[in-house]
Amino acid sequence: MLHVLDHPLAAHVITHLRDKTTKPATFRTLAYQISLLLAIEATRNLAVEDKLIETPLEPMHGRVLAHSPLVVVPILRAGLGMVQPFLDIFPDVSVGYIGLERDHATAVARSYYCKLPPLAGNTVFLVDPMLATGGSAAQALTVAKENGATAPRLVCIVASPTGVAEIERHHPGTEIYVAALDRELNARKYILPGLGDFGDRLYGT
Repeated sequence: MLHVLDHPLAAHVITHLRDKTTKPATFRTLAYQISLLLAIEATRNLAVEDKLIETPLEPMHGRVLAHSPLVVVPILRAGLGMVQPFLDIFPDVSVGYIGLERDHATAVARSYYCKLPPLAGNTVFLVDPMLATGGSAAQALTVAKENGATAPRLVCIVASPTGVAEIERHHPGTEIYVAALDRELNARKYILPGLGDFGDRLYGT
């Protein structure tokens, strides 16, 4: 259920995101661009319905999105950098928040905030730029399901094989959309080659 973006623009953007000389302002623009591509890819199979319209020349049957509200849930804080494209391109979207903070010594995430709109019956996307150990994402998926989400999808920018395997272990069948599947984790549980701490680079901290 892993979907890896295969597009020259995605490769271009990822390369510049990885570059340690990329400044925060440019990094934010690139994060928006790759998140937009991911949002389009992750919503490829949204339901549509027939609609009769009048063009300037004649009537025709077109297709529009079926009424199935979307919910995008960033895993704070870095996930905030992936939300705007969903808001920009979809007419009916709600935003929830799950706050998880990784302990850099243990690599275990602790929860510090959760605010969710109704999830039952809606199409739910959890967004988090880095899928490293998979612990935070698995925890967030559990929270989403406990609050009514059915088959929530996970959207990340860079993932490790370890993280993908962890999601499959705890939430088999979850659809995961990533822009890049990297090689491995280092001893500090950072993705290699990766791009560093996404949140720090996004906000210049």
